[in-house]
Amino acid sequence: MNFEERILRRQRTDGDVHLVRDEDALNPLVHPAEPVGRGPVLERLLDAVAPVFEDDLPTDTVLSGPAGSGKSAVVTALVGHLSRLLSSNGRAIYTTTRAGTTAPSFVFHYVDARTASSAFGLYYAALDGLTDEQPPRGGVRTDDLRDRLDAWLDEHDRRVLLVVDHVGEPETYPASVVRERFDALSGPVATLCVGREGPAADAPVQHVPVPAYDRHAVEDILTARAVEGLSPRAFTHDQLVRIATWAEGNAHDAVCALFCAVDAALEAGGERLTDAHVDAGIAAVPAGGIPLGRVLALTDASAVVLDRVVDLDDDQRTSVSATATAIAADPSVALSPGTVTRVLYELAESGVLDRVTVAARDAGRGRPPSRLDPRFSTLAYRHLREVGPSRQRD
Repeated sequence: MNFEERILRRQRTDGDVHLVRDEDALNPLVHPAEPVGRGPVLERLLDAVAPVFEDDLPTDTVLSGPAGSGKSAVVTALVGHLSRLLSSNGRAIYTTTRAGTTAPSFVFHYVDARTASSAFGLYYAALDGLTDEQPPRGGVRTDDLRDRLDAWLDEHDRRVLLVVDHVGEPETYPASVVRERFDALSGPVATLCVGREGPAADAPVQHVPVPAYDRHAVEDILTARAVEGLSPRAFTHDQLVRIATWAEGNAHDAVCALFCAVDAALEAGGERLTDAHVDAGIAAVPAGGIPLGRVLALTDASAVVLDRVVDLDDDQRTSVSATATAIAADPSVALSPGTVTRVLYELAESGVLDRVTVAARDAGRGRPPSRLDPRFSTLAYRHLREVGPSRQRD
């Protein structure tokens, strides 16, 4: 049962009392249009892209910072505001196209590398965002997509600032490779790559570092979300302080814990958060885990297998073999036990699952079995897996 169903149930049974007012405000996948506590970072980022205000292409830039430091929130807000302000009012920079019409000379486009994890995917995502027609996915080579992108840039006489988020993850290219892919274009494209690692010392790029949030900044983020998302008096400041202190600067984990605490309150039929609900929310988010957005971006066999892992009972996950057998027995999976086993090991290798050694009944006989534990909040995952990648709230 998801948030919407729970809320509708409460509307039917609880009269005018509603715990949740805005589900998106509590959703860790949703970025606010105005990020909280990141003014200095936004100023440094505007300095890096300042040439666009003079109709010049900026130098390639890398924005880097630790997990949960608001990088995606900042760059999605940047793309949204630049797109509106530089293409829809009197301060916009315009050029005359060959067809004689007037159009903005700069285009700003956001690409999530988690859903564009290959050269083909990067070119496809760029074309899909820049052109009116959806590019073909089948029957074309990567070079064909690159040529189409070059042809569009030449025909429309546009400069492009391409923001590529979540680079350098186990499933995505590092920033250096992303730059190489777009440097191969003949048209004017600058990249702003966003990830946890900064550039090499000799890389010909600008670097905008993002520090971790302090506890008070995380409190402000949680307060803004709770005020917008929950009914008045549904929470206390002390509860938000507890979550912020536990999160240790990781805003993603803090919002996820708040989301799970609200779920616990809804499950119990409560009208406000209690300390027990907050405890349950914190316990539902593993320390040192991975972002939900990365997990929800998995596709094909990985996504199918992970969906089943999350839904298995603990006694079905006592070992990799037991987990694979239980998943392969599901007729909707249509994968052999061997394929499921391979995918499970791949998910463990990439850090989505954690291999935990468990005590064997026959100690000393061979390697002890390993249990696979998800490195993300399975409670939040169950509710959000239908939502998809991160998005910005208007």
